[in-house]
Amino acid sequence: MGPVFLSVSFPHVSLFSQMFLVALSFAYFAKALSGSYMKSTITQLERRFDIPSYLIGVIDGSFEIGNLLVIAFVSYFGAKLHRPKIIAVGCVLMSIGTFIIALPHFIIRRYEYKTSVPSVDNSTLNPSPCYVSSPTNLSQKEVQAKGCEGDSNLSMWIYVLLGNILRGIGETPVQPLGISYIDDFATEENAALYVGCVQTISVVGPVFGYLLGSLCAKIYVDIGFVKMETITITPADARWVGAWWLGYLIAGVITLLSAIPFWFLPRSLPVSGPQSPEKCTAEQKSFIKDSPLLKHKYPADEHTSFIEMAKDFIPTLRTLLGHPVYLIYLCVTIIQLNSLIGMVTYKPKYIEQHFRQSASKANFLMGVINIPAVALGMFSGGLLMKRLKLNIMGAAKFAFGTSLIGYILSLFFFAMSCENAKIAGVTLSYNSTDTVSYDKHLLSTTCNSNCMCSVSDWDPVCGANGITYVSPCFAGCTSSAGSGKNTVFSNCSCVGVAGNLTATTGQCPHKDDCDRMFPYFLALSVITSFIISLGGTPGYMFLIRCIKPQLKSLALGFHALATRTLAGIPAPIYFGAIIDTTCLKWGQKRCGGIGACRIYNTTAYRIAYLGLTLSLRTLSFIMCIPGFVLLSRQLKEEERNAIHEALTNGGTELEALRKEEFAISNSTDSNTDRETRL
Repeated sequence: MGPVFLSVSFPHVSLFSQMFLVALSFAYFAKALSGSYMKSTITQLERRFDIPSYLIGVIDGSFEIGNLLVIAFVSYFGAKLHRPKIIAVGCVLMSIGTFIIALPHFIIRRYEYKTSVPSVDNSTLNPSPCYVSSPTNLSQKEVQAKGCEGDSNLSMWIYVLLGNILRGIGETPVQPLGISYIDDFATEENAALYVGCVQTISVVGPVFGYLLGSLCAKIYVDIGFVKMETITITPADARWVGAWWLGYLIAGVITLLSAIPFWFLPRSLPVSGPQSPEKCTAEQKSFIKDSPLLKHKYPADEHTSFIEMAKDFIPTLRTLLGHPVYLIYLCVTIIQLNSLIGMVTYKPKYIEQHFRQSASKANFLMGVINIPAVALGMFSGGLLMKRLKLNIMGAAKFAFGTSLIGYILSLFFFAMSCENAKIAGVTLSYNSTDTVSYDKHLLSTTCNSNCMCSVSDWDPVCGANGITYVSPCFAGCTSSAGSGKNTVFSNCSCVGVAGNLTATTGQCPHKDDCDRMFPYFLALSVITSFIISLGGTPGYMFLIRCIKPQLKSLALGFHALATRTLAGIPAPIYFGAIIDTTCLKWGQKRCGGIGACRIYNTTAYRIAYLGLTLSLRTLSFIMCIPGFVLLSRQLKEEERNAIHEALTNGGTELEALRKEEFAISNSTDSNTDRETRL
């Protein structure tokens, strides 16, 4: 279907050109899918490797690190070599990196979580959750040593980090070399259409990435390796880990397949269009010796030496950074991208923790609602810019206006709040009166004083009084009946409901307030994403137009480098670190040390997450004020120069015209005299 469709839409494109367009679109789809899938697995990776959010931020930012390691070499040397094969190598590296990310699942022990719930296999033996005496320290150490002796000294998340770096290295040649290759064989009027088609296909990638993340989050991490009847937790549990590795295997295979077509493409293609050199006559060739159609748009051999290029680079860069409007635009976009990247990275986690939705549902909503809204906004922004015929000042005002409207609407997110989950000893005291901050000493009280409970455990149960307890032991339960997810704990002294001292597995729902608020949150999220995205295309066009044409390539490259370095890498790290400060109850690693967070302070999480996002945007708006002043001065100066140049050129042309008239007049007089003499 692909070649047929392209042959209908692009009649001047050869078979190899069609093949390249389809292959590049598929490569864009594959890299976008694996990138969005990485963001969809944040909470799964946290729980599986028992790491805090800031380390997840380090892993997420490692992709940009890999990209930056080779982007200069690929952009410069790649254009001089066989570009399709370099893209193929990049796709293979991306695929290998994706497989490496999934590797830890196959080399570490099965996922284990602490629970007092008896499994189906042990349904006949239901020990009391309330231990009247604790095991000796010696036996605890022996069990811990036995459980840890098979673990590697190297943390398994390192493999995920290295795999993501390799993904970043492999992704580097796809965009610059792919776009330049298209620009070679396409005419100027068709190149934008082809690039637009490739970019449109790439928007579909994140949608499928989040949908794949939603599907895998529903599946238990060790599916196929354990009996599912023995699993006593559900996807709503803070200990649940989905089959995160499965999506990486699927994404790796898709990325590997995308590399195949590039191996069969030629190094370069003939320039398309009716005005190719072969169709020019000898007379035309003699008159247009310097026509770009007679040579490769991106010649393979550059005769300029590296030293000469280096000498010219520093002064050119100094000129670029001395451009005040460009410098302010660069600072504004870096700050706004910090806000955007941090917000998007942890948005599924925010939906999970704040509105108590499952990871599967959070990823599904991101893929089906948010991503299409962003794509539609960017497309509509470009369309409006064309319809309104915006100049450089109009584009700047449009981008600023849409961002400001989105900022104002985002303030309403603060009002869309859910109460903290009611957890005894964590968010409220055992008598259900006072709100408290977590302290391990507050978990023990009179009703469970006879039980020797471990403060490191997280095995929540829901009491008949509607309050969640950290474990059956802390609920004071002395017996249990049933097995697996259907276990019911009884004689729970802390529950305190007359005639019903029972508790069931899992946290109490307490979702009534969140269920009412969540649809409004989704609606506002879609609207703000669409409005902010409207300014994306005009903002990018402003970047291209605010500088001189000869500085355009360097400006775009430096902008990409700066935003990746100062936004793509640090934003996920410090956003994660600030989110970590709102954790109320940390999990404990089996071999000691702090693991992943089990429960957050909902109010503090909302203020930290939204507050940081909107504070960065506020700072960017303040910086826009001097930007508009400088831009206005620049445009007035350019207008004065243009008028002066026009007058100068007009005077020169007038003088030339007078000389020409004078010459004609003299010639006429001379002819008249000659005729008179005759």
